[in-house]
Amino acid sequence: MILSRKVALALAAATVALSSSPSCTITAFSYSRTILSSSKVHNSRGYYQPTSASDIVRAATTDGADTDIILPSFSTKEEYESYLKAAGKLPSGFAVGTASGEFVSVEAPAMGKLPIKATVIHLTEGPTDSWAAVFTSNKFPGCPVKVGKSRLSEGHPLQALVINNKVSNVCPGGDGIAAAELVCDAVATNLNLPGGANSVLPSSTGVIGWRLPAKELAEDIAPKAIEALQTESAFAAAEAIMTTDRYPKLRSKTLSDGTRIVGVAKGAGMIEPNMATMLGYIMTDATIEKSKLQGMLTEACNQSFNSISIDGDESTSDTVVAIASGLKPLSSEDEFKTALFEVTNGLSSDLVRNGEGTGHVIRVGISNFPGSEYDARRMGRHLVNSPLVKCAISGNDPNTGRIAGAIGSFMGKFFPDESVDDMSLTLGGRTIFNNGKFVLEGDTVEKELSDHMADAQLGECDDFPKHQNFVEIGVDFGGSGSDVTVLGSDLTKEYVSVNADYRS
Repeated sequence: MILSRKVALALAAATVALSSSPSCTITAFSYSRTILSSSKVHNSRGYYQPTSASDIVRAATTDGADTDIILPSFSTKEEYESYLKAAGKLPSGFAVGTASGEFVSVEAPAMGKLPIKATVIHLTEGPTDSWAAVFTSNKFPGCPVKVGKSRLSEGHPLQALVINNKVSNVCPGGDGIAAAELVCDAVATNLNLPGGANSVLPSSTGVIGWRLPAKELAEDIAPKAIEALQTESAFAAAEAIMTTDRYPKLRSKTLSDGTRIVGVAKGAGMIEPNMATMLGYIMTDATIEKSKLQGMLTEACNQSFNSISIDGDESTSDTVVAIASGLKPLSSEDEFKTALFEVTNGLSSDLVRNGEGTGHVIRVGISNFPGSEYDARRMGRHLVNSPLVKCAISGNDPNTGRIAGAIGSFMGKFFPDESVDDMSLTLGGRTIFNNGKFVLEGDTVEKELSDHMADAQLGECDDFPKHQNFVEIGVDFGGSGSDVTVLGSDLTKEYVSVNADYRS
């Protein structure tokens, strides 16, 4: 139901008032979901920002509402999680269960017992041939990636996925493939799957080089996750697959014919994907051919997950899986493709905003690049990966020469014969470089550019995304060519701190 702004604001005020009282339990909205559409506000600097979640009243229910293309602002972690829970209704034919356990690393036993989680995604109505996957191109792929590639190439139907965090099972001292298969077999046995272990797809994320605690996962944690299977929400999966992530990521879209797409993803560091992201799982109840789903997923990943970078490091475990239960007829493949792109674009943006120590998200719009979209994305990633550019943005310092320098470096190395004479640059919508010269006009412009960066600043340790603002950089080469958008993050002390103490 859509409410007037006045009513929605009144409900928001009541919610805030109730939540501020420790003696109150809010139950008023438990059976209905009220929505004030996420209208955008045009601010004085010429870019759009969504209204806050205080103005967009959303009550968590199981009516299957969707995430907005641009998420609203949030005031608290609880507000953010309630929003995701309301939008996380599983498509028909899916169940999700999670469980926690402990293990002692063979490689570092002095660290004692460490926590680990398992997530099981189950197709309740039987196996499906309609699934697609995109994996890392890293030359040292994890053992689950090797198993997954084998499942995909051999055409095995799938009926379950099993995901663990904490240990990535990459180049371990033992037999990592056997360990992954042991966990798959345990899941198949506990679910009584007719296809056995071959119908289970494994994924792992976490410390590289450690042996997978397969015995603990197979005999204790995965069975408990199966006992916890439920068909209501994907939110538990979004939470359980996290490692250094500060908050869960979930996107959803319901098509006009009632078919539904829900995606979850994790990843906060070691992110410059090549053909995937850290870990992403997209579930749909649509009926769609395997080959078409694979083609759509590959294209969606190229435009989303392959167009982001947090730190320039490609993970050994990158995996994106799309799986269809096929329980509902699909009336429009074009609408499905558009919805899939919306989900993957949203998740990729969420990953960057949730990056380890991220204080600003950088959005680079590249126009008329004199080459392919692939090379345009390479140029964009080169720019957002520049340590000097990252540090300047972290400090809200409009040191615009670093932006031009990074672009010039890339073009000189890889496109030395292409002219950049017609290139122009914008920052926050203001032209800063044109006709081979900087356009910088004193303290007023300096302050405007710095304020634009400050408006996009996030807390480096925030456990929810407070807003969806970006540091906006525009690069136009003039003439005609490829247009792409690339997302990146700044470089902060918190990023160094997280990665200095990652294993502990």
